[in-house]
Amino acid sequence: MAKYVIVGASAAGIGAVEAIREVDPVGAITVISEEPCPQYSRPMISDFVSGKADFNKMKCRTDEFWKENNVEALTGKKATALNLTEKTVQLEGGEKVAYEKLLLATGGKPFVPKMEGSDKDGVFTFTTFKDAERLAAKIDSINAKAAVVIGAGLIGISVTEALLKRGLKVTMVELQDKILSLLLDAKASDLVEAVVRKAGVNIVTGQSVQKILGKPGNEGVVDGVILTKGDQVPCDLVIVAIGVVPRTELVTGTAVKINRGIVVDNMMQTNVPDVYASGDVTEAYDFIMNQNRLLPLWPLAVLEGQVAGYNMAGKKTTYMGGTNMSSLKYFGTPIVSIGLANPKEDPALEVLVKHDAERNVYKKLVLKNNVIVGLTLVNCIERAGVSFYLMKNAINVKKFKQKLLSDDFGLATLPVSLQRKMCVVQ
Repeated sequence: MAKYVIVGASAAGIGAVEAIREVDPVGAITVISEEPCPQYSRPMISDFVSGKADFNKMKCRTDEFWKENNVEALTGKKATALNLTEKTVQLEGGEKVAYEKLLLATGGKPFVPKMEGSDKDGVFTFTTFKDAERLAAKIDSINAKAAVVIGAGLIGISVTEALLKRGLKVTMVELQDKILSLLLDAKASDLVEAVVRKAGVNIVTGQSVQKILGKPGNEGVVDGVILTKGDQVPCDLVIVAIGVVPRTELVTGTAVKINRGIVVDNMMQTNVPDVYASGDVTEAYDFIMNQNRLLPLWPLAVLEGQVAGYNMAGKKTTYMGGTNMSSLKYFGTPIVSIGLANPKEDPALEVLVKHDAERNVYKKLVLKNNVIVGLTLVNCIERAGVSFYLMKNAINVKKFKQKLLSDDFGLATLPVSLQRKMCVVQ
């Protein structure tokens, strides 16, 4: 009987368990997770802070999931070391767990830049339920009135909206010149920024937080921040929401190959036999960039975990790749951003743009050799699925590319032969 061990029980870990059980209903599976209840949707932690969802609503699998899949769930346990020779994972406290096939799905940890005062009471990161729980409790306990959010990417925007719904005055500080700069070009960013400012958020771009100030007479408690240019912003809370970096500590110093994240092949296997990796900790294949890179996205983590699980259980499966894919709706503005949404100038790329200022609608496609490699939609996401199909399948759109940004674009506007092909797939 095979023995599978999975370190990490979030998106990739869950995907792997389900895939293994499809192939091998009897093999022993042990899952190790630092979190006492790991089967929740991390993208929903802002909903917990805002009060929109409680923890039960955030669960993506039931409490019986592990038992139903005959998994030994070592929750609330931390993996501290690997011995690749004897094939064991060591836990905090010294216990060792033996494996035949190992999946590393340790995810990412918040990136916190060096800032004077970052250890003060009132400074938070925002990636786990525990972070959200602590933040929500702090807001209540001190009756917080104002917060500074460092970072205006996906995490920063989500926590900002949650804090605003809790009645706090929020200042968002972003080092780049534009908010959501990894997802949107300058024009789309301006559209979204206008909406966020209208909601009451103070946005500061092109600066960072240099120092977190303490209260007079109680230096250990947050009272404000000083920005790069010397401006002082009073606040009760500081939330660091810059992004995540791979949690590679478990394999550091071992034979497992690391670049920025753990390096894997198209079967999600590392350079070490019987050791796989999936999710935010890995550099997996990006089909637009045609290279492996970090793509810390929940849906891709699930898919990577499934591919790893199949291969661990003996069902040869190839990961076809993902790319930057974000579908969000914050401050009432639906946005889809996929692939090369904001590329540098390149004569090999063709950019199609349509902006309807009256409706606040923005559409942008980036093409290379008449194949879509980038997509941005703001306030008009209904046909995103059709465009993504064309992108994912590298369909040559030369004959109908002028229709791609039209208001009536959809399945019916495509060539009949392509419609038939898409309907068969769907």
